[in-house]
Amino acid sequence: MRSGTALDLVQLASGVVLAGAVLALWRRDLRALTSVLVLQGAALATLAAVLAVEGGSVALGVVAGVVLLAKAIVIPSLLARVVRRDPGSRETAPLVNVPASLVAAAGLVVLSYLVAGRLTGLFPDPLTRLAPLGLATVLIGFFVLVTRRKAVSQIVGLLLVDNGVALTAFLLTAGVPLLVELGASLDVLLVVVVLQVLATTMRARLGHVDLDQLRELHD
Repeated sequence: MRSGTALDLVQLASGVVLAGAVLALWRRDLRALTSVLVLQGAALATLAAVLAVEGGSVALGVVAGVVLLAKAIVIPSLLARVVRRDPGSRETAPLVNVPASLVAAAGLVVLSYLVAGRLTGLFPDPLTRLAPLGLATVLIGFFVLVTRRKAVSQIVGLLLVDNGVALTAFLLTAGVPLLVELGASLDVLLVVVVLQVLATTMRARLGHVDLDQLRELHD
């Protein structure tokens, strides 16, 4: 990157995305998880905007706007509506408790740097060296998916994976084509809308959206 200030902003935004994933493991209040998604979306949009200015790319600037609208405004707002209608909007009994989850997150970050070490060695670029942060966010998102019981928490895990993939793509390619990012954002938005409808229907009929209790009903 040409500007040291721009690189500092990219590093800060990448760190915020990873920190948001760790916060998702730490906080049990589902309302706080929607705030984490807003924070991550704003960080990704900032990163894309900085890359757009540095590269003089109008298309990447549009991508930054799409990311801000979809990931920081629309999708968190849809999830917030689901959470507001859920009286028990806390992850009370995750499969892995919070301290163990934070230890696992630290291990996943270390694993990401080990796995991506060869890649960053082959392409010693300042942006490439930050790619393990995106990979770590993806892994933590999968960890949330498999250890949390609330439907909303699992939606958040899916969105963490998507945000990690977006971060990695931005860092490795200095931006992604507009149509690719637009298509990915629309796909995730569609998934969230469908899950919102399902969660609302389950709450109306069963009074909860706890996946373990739903499995018990199935059994």
